[in-house]
Amino acid sequence: MSKPSIPQGTRDFSAETVRKRNYIFNTIRNTFELFGFEPLETPAMENLETLMGKYGEEGDRLIFKILNNGLGDPKNAEKAKEGFEKVMEGKNSSLLTERALKYDLTIPFARYVAMNFGQLTLPYKRYQIQPVWRADRPQKGRYREFTQCDADVVGSPSLLNEIELAGIYHMVFTQLRLNDYSLKINNRKILAGLAQICGGAEKLTDITIAIDKLDKIGIDKVKQELEQRGLTAQQIDTIASYLFVTGSNQEKLEKMSIMLAKDSIAQEGIQELTTIIEQTPGINIEVDFTLARGLNYYTGAIFEVKAPDAVKMGSIGGGGRYDDLTGLFGVSGIAGVGISFGVDRIYDVLEELSLFPADLQTSTKALFFNLGQKENQFAYPIMMSLRTQGISCELYHESAKLDKQFKYAEKKKIGYAVIIGSNEMDSGQAVVKNLSNGMQQTVAIQQLYEALS
Repeated sequence: MSKPSIPQGTRDFSAETVRKRNYIFNTIRNTFELFGFEPLETPAMENLETLMGKYGEEGDRLIFKILNNGLGDPKNAEKAKEGFEKVMEGKNSSLLTERALKYDLTIPFARYVAMNFGQLTLPYKRYQIQPVWRADRPQKGRYREFTQCDADVVGSPSLLNEIELAGIYHMVFTQLRLNDYSLKINNRKILAGLAQICGGAEKLTDITIAIDKLDKIGIDKVKQELEQRGLTAQQIDTIASYLFVTGSNQEKLEKMSIMLAKDSIAQEGIQELTTIIEQTPGINIEVDFTLARGLNYYTGAIFEVKAPDAVKMGSIGGGGRYDDLTGLFGVSGIAGVGISFGVDRIYDVLEELSLFPADLQTSTKALFFNLGQKENQFAYPIMMSLRTQGISCELYHESAKLDKQFKYAEKKKIGYAVIIGSNEMDSGQAVVKNLSNGMQQTVAIQQLYEALS
């Protein structure tokens, strides 16, 4: 019999891990609420047609397709086998794959907005914290099942939304003590201007997909890929010049304004970046023209958050403006912008830098020692009273030597031991021992709450 296992790219989460993850979730959720966002949840699966064609060629290949129900019926065995083989060969069979696990939270959100548009108060500000799935190759910081935390605004073209989202990033990462994070920003309109001077708008996708890989494969490989995508040597040199614009934010914007002086759309993007930077004092935003975010639906400002240099992790968040995302579902002209947090990567960064608070692992505050049936009956209503007052406590599961019960409390990082024996029952008192410093005191039962608070 083989050993039990879980699918590659997925994980079990112990109590310690769950508490650390909840620390991140709660920090992000509380910040979203402070900025006026409201929660939303969508199904784990979507209709396949909802997802396909929305993430670009490479993204579509990473969508987890779901086999239809009923394929276990012997009557369907041959059809199932034939259809499954087509799926494995990369040929979609509508008989087998009508649904898929969601790839991200943005497209399902757009679908939700399109379905409920008449009932929403605009601008609609929502946040969403749910798992998503990608058929990617598992590696450090990259999983097949992971949780995203998104905040989006639809129904408003105002750059105030981008400014607020930058503020959310700053507040969250500051509260998580990731003060050395890097928030990079670019604008797809600038990339569109680059495409125009390199062969036309139809080159935009080829260019963004290639330069989005710059950090991973380097400039030489990017040039090779651009050549394979049909760009000329002169166009590739222009793109290389674009990628290596340096200086302060202001200097970069001025140089880019000159480089793309003849393209009005690019100038619009440059002005938008200028406005965002001018209105986010105290937030370390870096203009990065190499940032492309190769997703087809972005149309304006795009964001990416990098982990501190001390951790080789890469992106821990990203997003951007998508002014016609709901148009994919028949509701056109609705402006939108959003950001996402990569919680699993953020977890790994906090772990590596030892930034989780030390007190996260305390669940039970007080362990009542088990000294026998009579003592337990006396102690139980006391415990229930403490619980109603917010003190977490538990009774050791069996009558055992004190040393064994102390070791249990130590392993679970329980802060206090409460001992009520026959003498304490007669006197209406309890012995309370602080297990972190060894100090012990005898208090009246009525004062237990104060002693444990």
